[in-house]
Amino acid sequence: MFVSYKWLAEYVDLSGITPDELAEKITRSGIEVEGVDVLNEGMKGVVIGHVVEKEQHPDADKLNKCQVDLGDGELVQIICGAKNVDKGQKVAVATVGAVLPGNFKIKKAKLRGEVSNGMICSLQELGIESKLVAKEYSEGIFVFPSDVEVGKDALAQLNLDDAVLELGLTPNRSDALSMLGVAHEVAAILSREVKYPEISYDKSSEKASSEVSVKVDATEDNPLYIAKVIKNVTVAPSPLWMQTQLMAAGIRPHNNVVDITNFVLLEYGQPLHAFDYDRFGSKEVLVRRANDGEKIVTLDDQERTLTSDHLVITNGTEPVALAGVMGGANSEVQNDTKTILLESALFNGQRIRTASKDHGLRSEASARYEKGVDPNRVQAAAERAAQLISLYAGGEVLEGSVEVQSASFEPAVVQTTVEKVNRILGMNISAEEMKSIFDRLQFGVELDGSTLTVTVPTRRGDITIEEDLVEEVARLYGYDNIPTTLPVGQAIPGKLTSYQEKRRKVRRYLEGTGLYQAITYSLTSEEKAAKYALESAELTKLSLPMSEERSVLRLSLLPHLLDALRYNVARQIDQVALYEVSSVFLSQGKDTQPLEKERLSAAITGLWHSHSWQGEKKPVDFYVAKGIVDGLVSLLGLTNQIEYKQAKREGMHPGRTAEVYLGDKLVGFVGQIHPTVQKELDLNETYVFELSLEDLLTFDIEETRFEVIPRHPSITRDIALVVDKNVIAGDIEKVITEAGGKMLKDVSVFDLYEGDRLEEGKKSVAFSLRYFDPERTLTDEDVTKVHDKVLKAVEEKVNASLRG
Repeated sequence: MFVSYKWLAEYVDLSGITPDELAEKITRSGIEVEGVDVLNEGMKGVVIGHVVEKEQHPDADKLNKCQVDLGDGELVQIICGAKNVDKGQKVAVATVGAVLPGNFKIKKAKLRGEVSNGMICSLQELGIESKLVAKEYSEGIFVFPSDVEVGKDALAQLNLDDAVLELGLTPNRSDALSMLGVAHEVAAILSREVKYPEISYDKSSEKASSEVSVKVDATEDNPLYIAKVIKNVTVAPSPLWMQTQLMAAGIRPHNNVVDITNFVLLEYGQPLHAFDYDRFGSKEVLVRRANDGEKIVTLDDQERTLTSDHLVITNGTEPVALAGVMGGANSEVQNDTKTILLESALFNGQRIRTASKDHGLRSEASARYEKGVDPNRVQAAAERAAQLISLYAGGEVLEGSVEVQSASFEPAVVQTTVEKVNRILGMNISAEEMKSIFDRLQFGVELDGSTLTVTVPTRRGDITIEEDLVEEVARLYGYDNIPTTLPVGQAIPGKLTSYQEKRRKVRRYLEGTGLYQAITYSLTSEEKAAKYALESAELTKLSLPMSEERSVLRLSLLPHLLDALRYNVARQIDQVALYEVSSVFLSQGKDTQPLEKERLSAAITGLWHSHSWQGEKKPVDFYVAKGIVDGLVSLLGLTNQIEYKQAKREGMHPGRTAEVYLGDKLVGFVGQIHPTVQKELDLNETYVFELSLEDLLTFDIEETRFEVIPRHPSITRDIALVVDKNVIAGDIEKVITEAGGKMLKDVSVFDLYEGDRLEEGKKSVAFSLRYFDPERTLTDEDVTKVHDKVLKAVEEKVNASLRG
């Protein structure tokens, strides 16, 4: 909702408060002001000029040489290329030295040899959007009415000395979709009064009921319909002040009749529609549901096929409007229109929403019907429009209205107590202060002891229950005035548990390695549910699934992560690294809630490093995925408790997969997706891991112990051991570590050889061993003694021999 500050000031006294200050107060009271647009910001030097003479430029067919009076008694020459410029017009002139939007400065210039002392402006050049400019001025300069005074500030005449507040309204605050609704809100905030427009006009001796009858078949969709008849109308441009107010609100001016209906829509929040009475086709208005297949040509000249879900206004036989959305072309107000049938009605919001959505037509009217209009303003809006049409279109309003009403509209009555309001808000607001707040909102309120009985005006349809009253008290009393208190108790609440802290560290670490967090569905298909699961369990099925693809709870996070990889790769994103921390669901039998266990999964494909300048590209491989797991394990202090074991798992590469054990317990796996699965998913080499995060984060670890930085040097010995090909390097490393005892600090593999220099079925694995004693410098004899024990152990336990 765009709210003109100057227009709003017509309904509520805004003296002493700037647009920015008002925006701040409105925001603090619960309606967000998304921005304040100062319409003439940065502009100056634009005045009203009178074109006294116009002649063709001697050296340019498309330019005109104009002599313009700027109000100082002298004529200035201005070269203008607009097609519609003419002698006698009053126009907006940017004088020499003027500044236009975009910091465009006007200077004295020569155009094809002729001096130009300024620029005659179009509305677009003054910062008004093209879509808001009336069609007659959309491709040329703007021409003021003849009664404006030459030399006056043109920006003020165009109401560009205004500020427009953009309200970001939530669906429940439909009352603020009108200037009067916003005025009520502002008046309550500022403790001021709302001034409604005075409605009075001369009525014809003829009665509206003699010219039209109204029948409503669809009473549930249309509980109130009011029709007025206005004769001898002269269709012409609307007054300049009305055009500028409509433009400030984001509506394009058309003619006086249409502009008045739009003006009242913005003023009262009540949509209106004006039919050409002589083109209507009968004296009967019939409101009904459309017939399936029935057609109507709307005002945008589009033929639309209707269904029985749509509500239409008809002349008894054929539709003349799609109710609440758009009128029909067959009854449109045109330049020769003399008699108007004015409609003001209350339509069911859901019915209007259906028609608007089905036909892709969203209008200012449909938006208000969808959110709800005030039923007690329907009549007032019709009377206000009749007054303005009488005043600015010369219309003769026939006496009375033709009205069909099938429901009553009573204000809601809601009760609460002072104690409950204060208990919910944690405050101590007095009963008198609460009553004052409801008085400022112009709600009816009775205070009986500590009980507040509030009669809510129909314009505030969002207030129906006790908690709504509490909210009104809170926002008008001021959220800033709600006291800040510290919790009281034996322990300070709000602290993360140890598990939560560790989980947060895990997320931070993974994102630091270059992985992006993904969130996927917990529901999956029976085919995918058990793939890559760490634990086998029966599937937990939904009783009423949305589809087969979302029919059971998952046992693994990886299937959906792989789907996410495939989705991205299919869109030419060939480097994808995702992780997810979420739950899997293990069935515990029928009629028992499944057990949730938290898992950590990741899936990576494409290049891991790419330095185009250095020509270095490193695709992801097993050691990248395992390295991420190693870093995670180290972060959690579990390095000495974790062991990797070669494994074969369904859906995983048989030679590039390892299971992860925490002590003797399987807590995850890491490896490459099986090539056949990769092919099915149209993926290149893809590496994944899934870990039981719950087991990793709840494992008890010893407190970190710090050691003194060693003063004595270490000694390194390298050995190459020949073993059978089926012997696992990790098993050899375990034997070396046990035999080396306390003196052996580090063991690492640095080479693997298989070739023709070894016997068939053998391989050579090279290890680097580092010996160290923190208390003294080791001698060769000390190291040799321990090293010999290592060599003897590997010979006996894994049948290894030193490679010569």
